[in-house]
Amino acid sequence: MILMALCAACASVAMAADGDDGSSPRRVQLSSRQCGFGTPYDVLVDSGGVWLRRGEGAPREIFFHGGELSVDRQVRPVSDADAQRLRQLEHGAQQLVPQVAGIAREAADIAFDAVAGVIEALTGSRRKARQVEGWRRQTQDYVDATLGRGRWEQEPFDEGFEAGIEAAAEQMAGSIARSMLWTVFTGGSARIEARAERMERDLEARMEARGRALEGQAQALCVQVHSLYALQQALEYRHDGRPLRMLEVDDDPQPAPREDSGDNERSRAVAAASD
Repeated sequence: MILMALCAACASVAMAADGDDGSSPRRVQLSSRQCGFGTPYDVLVDSGGVWLRRGEGAPREIFFHGGELSVDRQVRPVSDADAQRLRQLEHGAQQLVPQVAGIAREAADIAFDAVAGVIEALTGSRRKARQVEGWRRQTQDYVDATLGRGRWEQEPFDEGFEAGIEAAAEQMAGSIARSMLWTVFTGGSARIEARAERMERDLEARMEARGRALEGQAQALCVQVHSLYALQQALEYRHDGRPLRMLEVDDDPQPAPREDSGDNERSRAVAAASD
């Protein structure tokens, strides 16, 4: 049930990696379809059980705790075997929550480290780069208040997680542009190019290593998500003659990674900062 949180939290993390043929870089992204599943529900998981809610569709609310099941606020009888499966589902979801939150925090750190690295490379100022720290703390606090407490809502989480990163980039764009213009007007365009080249090499190497590690953590959680899906599929309970579908196989395949060159990556970063 926590699959959506796992990947929504990582949606903004991308890294450069070698193509399959070793020739050109590609973009590897962690996405909400990382494990091949999705859910129509918002989720809350804590020591009191697992809640799943949605605004449309049936059932609208599912809750289970200690082997008991409630659907649309009515306790439903279940077999002993289903009670055990529900306990396993609850335990599995509770085990995933802190791991998902940890991935979200690391995703935020990677994103803000990348923003800070670009700022320092283009302005030559570590002081300016440190100005993103307020937004980093804001984003981490948001993760702690949502995933950190076992709560995930589909659209609000995506918007809240990305807000701090977008705000930092937009707020710093003017300062970056002014620094670049001053450097160019004083004959320092070569220094900008040299810093940008160093930034590209150093930042790509660091972000690639961290991004691959994060992707590995997400893939490891997919094993747990598949186990939860198998337990769901084994449930004997039927609602209006149909099985419960808390996790669903995602019919929308994840798009293939986009190949791009490092030069284009740097050019887009410079152009965005100068807008």
